[in-house]
Amino acid sequence: MNTAAGNKTRLMPAALPGRRGRISDEKPKKPGRVILRLWSYLKRQRFMLIIIFILMLINTGSTMTGAYLLRPIINNYIIPHNIRGLVEMIGLLAGIYISGSIAAIFQNRLMIRVAQKTVFIIRAELFAKLQALPLKYFDSHSHGELMSRFTNDVDTISDSLNTSVLQLFISTISVTGIFILMLCISPLLTMVTLAVVSLMFWVAGRIIKKSRMFFTNQQNAMGTMNGYVEEMITGQKVVTVFCYEQTAAGNFEKINYDLRDKATGAQLFSGIMMPVMQNLNTINFAITATVGGLLAIFSGLDLGGLAAFLQYTRQFGRPVNEISNQYNSLQEALAGAERIFQVMDEIPEKADLPGATALTNTRGNVAFNEVVFGYDPDTVILKKISFSVKQGQKIALVGSTGAGKTTILNLLSRFYDVQSGSITIDGADIRNLQRSSLRRSVAIVLQDTHLFTATVMENIRYGRLEASDEEVIAASTLAGAHSFIQRLPKGYQTRLENDGGNLSQGQRQLLNISRATIANPSMMIMDEATSSIDTRTEQIIQKGMDHLMAGRTSFVIAHRLSTVHNADEIMVLEHGEIVERGSHSDLLKLKGRYYDLYTGQFD
Repeated sequence: MNTAAGNKTRLMPAALPGRRGRISDEKPKKPGRVILRLWSYLKRQRFMLIIIFILMLINTGSTMTGAYLLRPIINNYIIPHNIRGLVEMIGLLAGIYISGSIAAIFQNRLMIRVAQKTVFIIRAELFAKLQALPLKYFDSHSHGELMSRFTNDVDTISDSLNTSVLQLFISTISVTGIFILMLCISPLLTMVTLAVVSLMFWVAGRIIKKSRMFFTNQQNAMGTMNGYVEEMITGQKVVTVFCYEQTAAGNFEKINYDLRDKATGAQLFSGIMMPVMQNLNTINFAITATVGGLLAIFSGLDLGGLAAFLQYTRQFGRPVNEISNQYNSLQEALAGAERIFQVMDEIPEKADLPGATALTNTRGNVAFNEVVFGYDPDTVILKKISFSVKQGQKIALVGSTGAGKTTILNLLSRFYDVQSGSITIDGADIRNLQRSSLRRSVAIVLQDTHLFTATVMENIRYGRLEASDEEVIAASTLAGAHSFIQRLPKGYQTRLENDGGNLSQGQRQLLNISRATIANPSMMIMDEATSSIDTRTEQIIQKGMDHLMAGRTSFVIAHRLSTVHNADEIMVLEHGEIVERGSHSDLLKLKGRYYDLYTGQFD
């Protein structure tokens, strides 16, 4: 499997500042389409959303109604000294506010359930999509990039649905309702309030624009620092051996100072947002109270109406602030959702052709006929490769890095399809076979071992899930792994974590071979399976591999040419072409490319 192991690029993790106070510069390219896509998930819970909307109306309505009741309370009960009526109205107010509080509690709880169910479905569909994507997608996208879809992007959507969306609706309803009630009380005072609110929006926009620049710089500086720390921790042995500690500390200090300066600017602008808006709210209240007092004296505005209006003035500023704050969170969530949907919209692995047949009773006769292929259509890697392999033969592929050895095996497993030519197994073109049956007939042991967080028994059984414990033990015995497994703390029930970090490289490879053994395939692929272990361990593993390959058609890629002496045929590839082929002894006699490779490793 071509995982580009030799060309991995380490990505610096861009650490993010806390969400609170953060000004995001991420914007979705097509927000309307993303919103409709998110709605397609939310609408599956229509009934729950209707209930939430009703509770939202009760919650916001209770706040607005309570404030409006100040008008009759002051005009009809406080000024006339109607104590009994005042007590009744206070009881009514208490009932209204309690109802609103209860509605708010249930509204939040239900919205959390809706949000979590929605992200549960999105996460499940995203994972299912990844399982359906072809290998070339994973070859061209970093693991960190894909992981961020499940963590950062899904969490951002969850946070937004939990808080931002709900708060945005509440604030919009509140602003609309309060504005209408303010107009009913005094159109003139409403115009005064709108003038100050417009100033608030202008000031907020200026601060947000400045903050966005500083937060972007802070983000980049934090990513640089985290990347440097990760690099130093990963390479700590090299740092210590070459006495690089003082230099590393000096470099970190420079990076740290840079982050401090940029973070100070970002937090400064973030910190002044709330005080500025609060002061503008206070100024708005003072101006409204002054103008309202003059209207009460000279234009007959009732005191109850003035008190209710002043209450609305305080309430009006709060949802306006919330809308401006939640806008950025919503933008970030839509950008995250857009990235998730981009993965979901990727073209999955091609379906089997209509009428594709299952590969059964495989003998293992393989033929490549004039095969041409390139990962990039404009760059050809394999140039009209032709060869045939008979049942039970062991074929070795050798050559320089990039010659096309792994590519041949990727094509045999149909991780990629040929551009021209054909590959046949037992005379059948593999494009006319069901992929699942083809891959069940092939087992692969790679240079990079991968073990799951599970017991040794479960890791081996991964090759054939229905295998019994006895079959697992028999497979590990054949592969030469049984003896070291017995010495583990709990034997086959020893739990492996961190990709088998508590095992040696050779032990991990023996478990991989055991996994391939229990799959009982018709064909075997060994891709540099012993290149990263010492010679003594290689001899042990080689015995396990020989047991596994016995009687099966096998393909072996190896840079250590001492491991392919007993191959039935060795094919030497250079620049996507087979330049030599034959047995080990025959190729040495030619004194060609294979001779150079073989003698060169002993120079």
